Amino acid sequence: MGKKNNSKNKNREQILKEETLEEKLMDEITDEGASKAAKAQEQENEAPKASSGDLKAAETQKDKEASDVQKRKLTPEEIEAGRVKALEKVKEVEKKKKRVDRIQFAVLVVLCLIYIIPIALILINSVKTKGDISTYPFKLPMGDMFVGIENFRRGIVEIGFDKVFFRSLKITLSSVAIIIVCCSMTGWYITRVKSKITSFLYYMFVFSMIVPFQMVMYTLSYITKNFPRLVIGEVTIFQLCSPNWLWIVYLGFGAGLSVFMFCGFVKAIPLEIEEAAMMDGCTPLRMFFSVIFPILKPTAITVAILNAMWVWNDYLLPNMLLDSGMETIPIAIQKSLRGSYGSVDMGALMAMLVLTVIPIIVFYIFSQKYIIKGVVAGAVKG
Repeated sequence: MGKKNNSKNKNREQILKEETLEEKLMDEITDEGASKAAKAQEQENEAPKASSGDLKAAETQKDKEASDVQKRKLTPEEIEAGRVKALEKVKEVEKKKKRVDRIQFAVLVVLCLIYIIPIALILINSVKTKGDISTYPFKLPMGDMFVGIENFRRGIVEIGFDKVFFRSLKITLSSVAIIIVCCSMTGWYITRVKSKITSFLYYMFVFSMIVPFQMVMYTLSYITKNFPRLVIGEVTIFQLCSPNWLWIVYLGFGAGLSVFMFCGFVKAIPLEIEEAAMMDGCTPLRMFFSVIFPILKPTAITVAILNAMWVWNDYLLPNMLLDSGMETIPIAIQKSLRGSYGSVDMGALMAMLVLTVIPIIVFYIFSQKYIIKGVVAGAVKG
């Protein structure tokens, strides 16, 4: 009986173990199915996100790869190879830069020679004889070629250099002074007073810059010659076609560029400076000459240089408007140094050209530092 009970107990235990195993298997199966279903559901939910974020996923993958590469320690051979490549790139950049610098230098040398050679030829030929200038224009004045200051002496006597020099100087100084004062005031007024009239005036000044002189020279010559004169007794007070009043004509032709440059500079002057001057009791005229005009110094000198070079070297306008016996330096050189049958005293001509160029060169040398300031001043508003 005891054996039978033991066998029954063992059978029960075995049955219980089998049932528990079956339950565990069922639980595992159900858990795996649930996890698979959950994963499938998550994949289904993430599928549209992944399709829309492929680029971001690719970028993150690249970033990870790059970070892995950075985290990886480089060997000494790899470091040396990278250093060599960097040095080669630097050398290539330096070679390209040197090549560009050489090309720029060559271009500047050519331009410099283009401008210097004519001046050098004038200086060389100004101390040669007439025949040598025509026969050997490029040779240095050596031996019998050199005549010293003879050409200068002869030219000064033949053209009456002192008279024509001071006449040209008077016309140039008066024209440049009037252009600077009138155009600076005009540019200041046009810039500060915003109206249709000032806008129209500004565009008219700009338009006058592109009108060639040949379009108006005949009309201008006719009006100037026939303009009424003011005569008191035997003294002529006002005559437009005279050196004393020629600055009026130059003011009309030089106002376009000058007003344009002054307008650009005035825009860069803070308005608070003028407001402070007005609060201190300055009238507009006093404010301009005491506050604004000193600030306009760089542009004023630039305008003075440009107009002085133009007026001093001008040939066509004085030749058309001035009466006989009122020649400026370019006209006197052209007329007085010509002989019969078109012959020209080249030695005296070269010497007078040297004397004509010297005043402008001296003025330019002493004022050159203001040119770039005046030209660039209106480029940036501050």
